[in-house]
Amino acid sequence: MKNIKLLLVSFVIGTLTVVSCVDDVTVGDDFLEKQPGVDVTQDTIFSNAEYSRRFLWNTYSKLYYGLPVYWNSIDNKMNMGMFETLSDCWHSHLSWDGVNRSYYSGSYSAGTEESSDATRFGFTKEEVWEAVRQAWLFIENVDNVPDMGTDEKERLKAEAKVIIASRYFDLFRHYGGLPIVDHAFEVSSDEAAYYTKRATVDSTVLFMTGLLDEAAKVLPWSLDAEDISNWDGRFTSASAMGLKCKVLLFAASPLFNDSEPYCTEGTQDAVTNLQVWYGGYKSELWDECLSACTSFFQELSNNGVYSLAQASGTDVDDYRDAFRSAYFTRGSGSNNPEMLISTRIRYTYGNNNQWDYYFPQSCQNGAFTPTQEFIEMFPMADGTAFNWTDHVSDMFTNRDPRLYETVLVNGAKYQGRQAELWVGGREAQQNPAQETGQYATGYANFKYVLDFSDNLNEPTLWPYLRLSELYLTYAEALMKTGNFGEAIAKVDEVRARVGLKGLVESNPDKNMFSESVLMEEILRERACELGLEDVRLFDMTRNKRADLFSKQLHGLRIYRADGIEDSWSDKSSDTRGDRPSEFTYEVFELTNATRSWWTSFSPKWYLSAFPPEEVNKDYGLTQNPGW
Repeated sequence: MKNIKLLLVSFVIGTLTVVSCVDDVTVGDDFLEKQPGVDVTQDTIFSNAEYSRRFLWNTYSKLYYGLPVYWNSIDNKMNMGMFETLSDCWHSHLSWDGVNRSYYSGSYSAGTEESSDATRFGFTKEEVWEAVRQAWLFIENVDNVPDMGTDEKERLKAEAKVIIASRYFDLFRHYGGLPIVDHAFEVSSDEAAYYTKRATVDSTVLFMTGLLDEAAKVLPWSLDAEDISNWDGRFTSASAMGLKCKVLLFAASPLFNDSEPYCTEGTQDAVTNLQVWYGGYKSELWDECLSACTSFFQELSNNGVYSLAQASGTDVDDYRDAFRSAYFTRGSGSNNPEMLISTRIRYTYGNNNQWDYYFPQSCQNGAFTPTQEFIEMFPMADGTAFNWTDHVSDMFTNRDPRLYETVLVNGAKYQGRQAELWVGGREAQQNPAQETGQYATGYANFKYVLDFSDNLNEPTLWPYLRLSELYLTYAEALMKTGNFGEAIAKVDEVRARVGLKGLVESNPDKNMFSESVLMEEILRERACELGLEDVRLFDMTRNKRADLFSKQLHGLRIYRADGIEDSWSDKSSDTRGDRPSEFTYEVFELTNATRSWWTSFSPKWYLSAFPPEEVNKDYGLTQNPGW
């Protein structure tokens, strides 16, 4: 098989059909729904190595992909939105997406999880349980395959275990403790046979990390160079160990690991049963996270292959290229040494193959508008913090190169010229003045979209886990266990990749050996490095940052100093004069799409509600507090 593509394997679309000399064999969802002995049996699938492999590739196709791409219940992602726009870095001006309808409006309730496909992450609507069952079917039956070697069987079973752990983590960060499914349920007319009660946070974490530990012992550290073009996307030992670090960081954070539960509203059964917290603060959870990070980086030192993508030179374009390759470039190893886990998808629209068609369309309709708060997180090009007193004149020309790769700002290189984001400019037009559309906040999303035309006919990967995230995870674990010097050093390595000086040198007025100060810097660095990678919202959630959820957000209106609200590049060269270089700025409150959280935030929002229909089946699924 050539070119495995996660979420849309080259020969798998929804279901997968293999032609045999006897019957057509359907592998995937259709097979899962069949009673044994009707057309297809498990024995048929696992009687042939190629059928079995394809069954696992189809299971890979159910991994999480973060960008909205298509009009259906799984891939439309909050009705063409993304839950990162619930954070303070991004805001949605797409009035009909799930973000605005359910969350900004404050109308979300437990019942919404049953009536809508546009919630953050549906408990039964994201193919999690389908993937889990399919992976267990593979694990329990692949040993029966006669024409597959033992080593391959063990490796593929390990890959299936990582699939299960990753899908559990996708739910865990939205819901907390989960029902543990540790085998494939037999097809039965007794609905109760499929259910298992909700487990504690501790048991859920141990289930995920146990699977990852088992897999890491079997899987190769990385893919061989000659295999990357054929098998890019398959899980490795580095994938499993890295994901374990990410799981343990979330588990050790204050949401679950604190002296008191995150929410005391409504029913408290889940609190009493330790399904939404550990029952108190446990410092050893940070020790476990640190140990996992230390083990990962020790293996990295021993085996190499992965590294932070480095710039070929020292100008802003060199740094931008390095950063872009880290999150955007397909492949691993020499192609992209930073990618540990990625998924991708591709759809056909009309007569043209267009990458992720609906994501750029959502951008153009204002679904992902960067906030002024986010812009100000990015430091200057030398690493010093941005401030309005010293940096107004070069606020868009002398900044952290990651800003230009994440957000389209005024004057940035764009479609062979400079972007005009002033009111009346070629791009912005009246969007900022009216707070509508793609440039409603005075900025536009650039990440993944780039210049639009760059990506036609190319599948765009989802950076599920990058090495830079593990550097910052390691830094947080080091800080939480008292090693501030090494924590700062890990952050500095990430900053150095884009030419920024270290934290201490860049912030002489701050005590970086204060946990509160360093924590804010780590969170800010994670926002800048991992923007729109499903990190910021969960950083706010796991740290119970009600202050950030309830903070009024802003945009920026840019005006030409000459008072003209018009495009410059649209004019003929003999009439337009010099390109405008003097501007005035107006920071404004976002009001066209307000968030109820700004005035009435409740900690119950940290976790989602389970669908009442599932809770009412009475198999031990307790509702989360407040819902």
